[in-house]
Amino acid sequence: MTTSITEVETNGVERIPDADRTARPVDLFRLAFGGANTFATCVLGAFPILFGLSFWQGLAATVLGLLAGALLLAPMSLFGPRNGTNNAVSSSAHLGVHGRVVGSFLSLLTAVAFFSISVWSSGDALVGGAHRLVDVPETDITYGIAYAIFAGLVLVVCVYGFRFMLLVNKIAVVAASALFVLGAFAFAGDFDAGYAGSFASTADPLFWPSFVGAALIVLSNPVSFGAFLGDWSRYIPADTPRRRIMGAAFLAQLATLLPFVFGLATASIIATKAAKYIDPDAPNYVGGLLAISPGWYFLPLCLIALIGGLSTGTTALYGTGLDVSSVFTRFSRVQSTFFVGALSIAFIFFGRFALNLAQSISTFATLIITCTAPWMIVMALGYVTRRGWYDADALQVFNRRQTGGRYWFNHGWNWRGLATWLVSASVALLFTNLPGQFVGPLGDLANGTDISLPVGLILAAVLYLGLLTVFPEPRAVYGPDGPRFVRASDTPVPPITSTDEEPAPEPAAAL
Repeated sequence: MTTSITEVETNGVERIPDADRTARPVDLFRLAFGGANTFATCVLGAFPILFGLSFWQGLAATVLGLLAGALLLAPMSLFGPRNGTNNAVSSSAHLGVHGRVVGSFLSLLTAVAFFSISVWSSGDALVGGAHRLVDVPETDITYGIAYAIFAGLVLVVCVYGFRFMLLVNKIAVVAASALFVLGAFAFAGDFDAGYAGSFASTADPLFWPSFVGAALIVLSNPVSFGAFLGDWSRYIPADTPRRRIMGAAFLAQLATLLPFVFGLATASIIATKAAKYIDPDAPNYVGGLLAISPGWYFLPLCLIALIGGLSTGTTALYGTGLDVSSVFTRFSRVQSTFFVGALSIAFIFFGRFALNLAQSISTFATLIITCTAPWMIVMALGYVTRRGWYDADALQVFNRRQTGGRYWFNHGWNWRGLATWLVSASVALLFTNLPGQFVGPLGDLANGTDISLPVGLILAAVLYLGLLTVFPEPRAVYGPDGPRFVRASDTPVPPITSTDEEPAPEPAAAL
């Protein structure tokens, strides 16, 4: 059955029927690229210059962060087509049917952060452009009105659901890309690839901390999609080749070099022609961009802010509203979307008018990486050890308020995956180094360089595989071909039963 784009989506996190799974890998590409091909990504792309790097150093940090993030993200696209549900629900297989709330928490954290970045950056651009075009006053009131209107538009798209969001992103991918390319002509005369930055050489003691910090902020963009990539890929048929699905997710992130380089290049121009906007204590990339833009490019900038902001905001908010409705089952997807939207809007106003905006973005980006990357390692290694085999019916136990099944483990908690995530994320936080914001107890061990990500990734991989080997999971979770690389136990699996003592429905065929 085909759903109209003007019909409010009613699907929750239950398995999408095969007849409704008509999306293609190119649709996943459009959503993932469209959600990042925005003004908010340009803001993240400006951070290497804010950190004092030269253009070429900043480009190297951007490419490094983007490649690492795309490689980490790509396997997260496989769970949706395999199980027909979102990634948080799929994580029940590795963290337990109750432990899947970790994925819901990470999705909420990501949605609030990137929805906020989207509304902040797009709202600032719209008000600034309107001020230059028709002399709209730049006051807290006008900014507040712009944020509220923009957030409301995003909520409307999210309420209508997947099909409407796909239409928005189809338009956004083409329109925003064309406007960014147009920007190359607008700023070509002022751009200097030889922009030197603040470091005389890489021997400067602050260079490597700045380089790694810039790469981590770039990496946070692809990692931010990890918790809810399955929200979109669940509409792709289960028999679609895995290489095509992963390829779409990977290429979508590589394509975001366009907005990242736009942000990097324009930030270097701002640092040269309007340095006051790159003040580390009070950076204002949007204001600087408007200050250096030729008059004819104001309108295209406003269109980038509007189109791209809608795309980023909807991709961030849609999945979290969907997931919250599965945790609190008395709320529908639409009600949950409004709840998460209201929470995000409150944070937007607090962060914009009460906190340092640049520090808020940097801190949230680092927290997203630190908390989400170990969870993604558990998911990816879990997929490998399970040979990609899952019981779609057992994944829905929590949502149906049932007990038992293959993924019940210890009263709904799989302590192997949970311990791996908790320990790895906690240790990574100890190595976090955000000068002036947060420095963990072990943050200075690498001469001020933030090594929280490699520590978290390596520890998660070693710890999870070690726990699966020493404390094997029940053989039933691995399917007919058994485990790969790890051992299995003969622990019996409890049957699925309804909490209201009614017979549980007949299980669907495992995938």
